[in-house]
Amino acid sequence: MKEIFNPNLYHGKHKSKNFFEGWYYKIVDKKNNYKLAIIPGISYGNSNDDHHSFIQIFNGKDIKFDYLSYDVEDFKYNNNKFRICINSNIFSLENINISINNKDININGNMIFKNIVKWPDSIINPGSMGFYNYLKFMECYSQVCVMTGSIVGELNINGINVDFTGGKVYIEKNWGSSFPKSWIWIQSNFFKSRKASVTCSVATIPFPIRDFTGFLIGVTLENQFYSFTTINHSKINISSLGDDVILTATKKNLKLTLRTYSNPEYFLTLKAPNNGSMTASVKETISGKVYMLLEDTYLNKVIFEDTGFSAGIEYGGDFKKFFN
Repeated sequence: MKEIFNPNLYHGKHKSKNFFEGWYYKIVDKKNNYKLAIIPGISYGNSNDDHHSFIQIFNGKDIKFDYLSYDVEDFKYNNNKFRICINSNIFSLENINISINNKDININGNMIFKNIVKWPDSIINPGSMGFYNYLKFMECYSQVCVMTGSIVGELNINGINVDFTGGKVYIEKNWGSSFPKSWIWIQSNFFKSRKASVTCSVATIPFPIRDFTGFLIGVTLENQFYSFTTINHSKINISSLGDDVILTATKKNLKLTLRTYSNPEYFLTLKAPNNGSMTASVKETISGKVYMLLEDTYLNKVIFEDTGFSAGIEYGGDFKKFFN
């Protein structure tokens, strides 16, 4: 039950096959120049030959992807307070310490995360997925660990010292057996007009009777939090704009509009789970833009309007089925 009430923690203690778990750290320097997605995780496939821990690294500046495989025994965790280690690399919600040195990539350094903002939750609705965390038959669970936070520290990336102090961090995670059949993911916390962030996930959710479309959208503005989710009976509408999407979510007097802007050349193929094995793939960019407009329709008032940079954008499966 500890893991249900605190979804940030490791869920694979009693798993031995057909299970994956991965944490997604996106860091951006204050100049919006260097951007990295660092994804530590563990994979249990059908056989022992498939079992391994891993670190995926998406370098958004150089448009380069590396997948580093480690033994299962190199993965350590602490569930008293979230902390995982893979080889000599340490990850928590408060900091990461990276020491990666091989022929393809070298990254070394330490970063501390401050002023972190989390998705508000409760015992009834733990984490960003809420009561879905209590259901045992889901193929994939998701948790927004940190909506936004500031960074202190630097990394040496392939011989170049990069100061991330004053930049932004975002952290989420997924666990289960496989990614959803279809999904859309949009995220940015690099807005210039105000301290703001947005994360949006739309996915096909398997259910005993029939599948349905579920979604989680969270927005922070300064100290205010707005959510548009399946759980709180929000409504969404999604349409395509070439290779991008425009999404509208409504809840009572609130209306949120998101429009993505991306360059196909900046998408890379990352590895994704299939029955626990990292044999599937997903296309993603962390160099997109997302226009965000939040309105109070009762008062005919614009609450927030700006464009977020270094946006994460991801499409998976038959995502066009979500288009209206």
